[in-house]
Amino acid sequence: MARAQEHTRSALLDEALGPGGPIIVFDKVWLAFDEKVILREVSFTLQTGHTKIILGASGAGKSTILRLALGLLTPDAGRIFVNGEQIEGMREDELMRVRADVGMVFQEGALFDSLTVRGNVGYKLVDELQWPGDKVDARVEEVLGFVGLSDVIDRMPSELSGGQRRRVAIARAMAARPRILFYDEATTGLDPITALTVDEEIVKLRDLEGVSSVLVTHQLRDAFFVAEHTAAKGADGVTFARAERGKTNQAEFMMLKEGRVHFEGNADELRAAAKRDEYVRSFLS
Repeated sequence: MARAQEHTRSALLDEALGPGGPIIVFDKVWLAFDEKVILREVSFTLQTGHTKIILGASGAGKSTILRLALGLLTPDAGRIFVNGEQIEGMREDELMRVRADVGMVFQEGALFDSLTVRGNVGYKLVDELQWPGDKVDARVEEVLGFVGLSDVIDRMPSELSGGQRRRVAIARAMAARPRILFYDEATTGLDPITALTVDEEIVKLRDLEGVSSVLVTHQLRDAFFVAEHTAAKGADGVTFARAERGKTNQAEFMMLKEGRVHFEGNADELRAAAKRDEYVRSFLS
C-alpha cells in the first residue's frame, strides 16, 4: 500500500495556489491498488496553453494520471489541482463542475453507435448543459468545420473511417469549449497518414484555441510531431510548420518508470537523455 505523506506545503503547492498558477498540478501523488503501487510520489505541472506528453511502458501509470485528474480515482496521498481547485476529496457534484472544463478523447473514440455524428458531437451540450437546439446546431457545425468534417454531420459512426471517428471524438470533446483536453492513445491503431490528421487537430486546438493538453501515447512519431510543430491560420487556411525553440519548450515530455517520473523535459532534452540513460534509450529505440 502507498505510504502516507506529511502534508507539508511544497513549492508546487505554492505555485498552484498563486496568481496565474498552472492549470494542472500533481503534488507528490501516490496511488496503489491493494499491494500494487501504481504511482509513487508523482509531481508535475501543466502550464496554461502548454502540452504535457506522457510516455512509458504498459502499466507505468500513464492513463491512471488522466483518471486521477478527472477525479475518477482518488490518490492515497498527495494533492491534485485542476484549474486552481484541489479535487481529491471533492463530492461528485463538485467534480462534475470541474470536469465541465475538461474534454476527453479516448483510444477508440468511444462514439455512441446509435447517434449520428451531429448527435455525438452535440451530446454534452444537450444532455448536460441543456443548450437550446439552434445554439447546439451552430456549435456542432462550427467544431465539425474546425476538424474538416462538415460533410459527415448526418452520418452514423459505422459509416466513418477510423481517422474520421477520432476527429469526430475530438470535435465532441471540444464542443463545450473546455480549457483542457486529455488524449488517451488517440492515434493508436491508425495508419501513419491518418494519425497525422489527428496530430494536426491536437496542434490546432492548442495553437489556435489556446487549449491546454495532456497527451498519453506510446506512438513516438505522433508525440514528436505534436511537440515540434505549430499551427497558424492565414488567408489560405491553417498551415503547419516546425516550431521554433521557444514554442517547443511549451511541449514537455514526461516519462514514467515503475510509477515514478523518470524524465521530464522538451524534445531535444529527451533525445539527449537517450544518449546516457538506458531506459530512455530503449524506449525511444
